Order: sequence, then C-alpha cells, then structure tokens
Amino acid sequence: MPRERIILGIDPGTIVMGYGVLRVIDNKPQMATMGVLALNKFEDHYLRLRRIFERMIALIEEYLPDELAIEAPFFGKNVQSMLKLGRAQGAAITAALSRDIPIFEYAPLKIKMALTGNGKASKEQVAGMLQHILHIPEENMLPQLDATDGLAAAYCHYLQSSRPKRGKAYSGWKDFIAKNPEKVKA
Repeated sequence: MPRERIILGIDPGTIVMGYGVLRVIDNKPQMATMGVLALNKFEDHYLRLRRIFERMIALIEEYLPDELAIEAPFFGKNVQSMLKLGRAQGAAITAALSRDIPIFEYAPLKIKMALTGNGKASKEQVAGMLQHILHIPEENMLPQLDATDGLAAAYCHYLQSSRPKRGKAYSGWKDFIAKNPEKVKA
C-alpha cells in the first residue's frame, strides 16, 4: 500500500495569497495544484483576512493536507505592511489550527536556498526549478509567481522533513548521559 502525504504550502499576502499542494506518494513529490487568491477587490483589510480564512478552509476540505508549510514574513522597513502581512499569515495559520493541521514556518531565504541553492534567487528562478523538479507542464504554470512561491514552501518542507535525522537528539545533559553511559567517566 503506497504511503501518501499531502503538504499545503502558503505564500501569505494581503493583495495576493499564493498556495500550492504537494502530494507525496512513497517519498516521490508531485504537484496536486497551485493557485492564487486575489484580494485586491476587497477594500477593507478585515474582509481580506476573512476571505483568506475561508479560502484556507476550502483548500483544507478539498485536499485534506497532513501539514501546512508557510512562508514567514520577512522584516521590512514598512511596519504597517509587516503588520498586515503578519495578520494574513495568522489568518491562514488559524484555519489550519482549527483543523488540527501541524504548521511549519520557513523564512523566504530558506525556501529559496532549498530549491535553488541561492537564498537570493528570484521568483522566476524558484518557479523554473519547481517546474523542472516536479515536471510541471508549461500550460500548468501560472503567470502569478505567488502560486509557485506557495508550492515552493510546500516543497521546502518536503525536503526538510524527508531528510534523515543526523545522530541522536538530546533534550539536555541528563538525557545525553542516559543515552551515552559509555562516554561518561567515573
């Protein structure tokens, strides 16, 4: 029986929110869908937040993701923009939490680095790498790069969560000593 895992990736925004759904079967990722939620038709910021929440719930109900990977807001100079972006991210996270979906947050630099090896890669480079890695046909690529940014968050999480654990994990010195008695000198 093949093992399946669904990762919903989100690129939060107050004007455009990008999303991508990655289906992983037997550790082989493939794109299920990607798209954008256009929010510019809503004048009121709070209505935008409600729409983000509602669309997230609809995506969750349609694709039944096991995990949510979301891009963390980057620190900019405009405090008001940062606040609005954080609220958009919060609306998406709240929708996932309301359905008991674990959340994983990744900095934009980490996502770009995971996909391209360059933390300063352009959105076009990220989209190109995703298209190549996931074998996405040209006709399925969207002109809005927010969609591929959402898919990139999901793919970054797939890479981070699929790599083998290095060594043993310890919760502190007592745990280390308990798990390595041969290294403790009397």
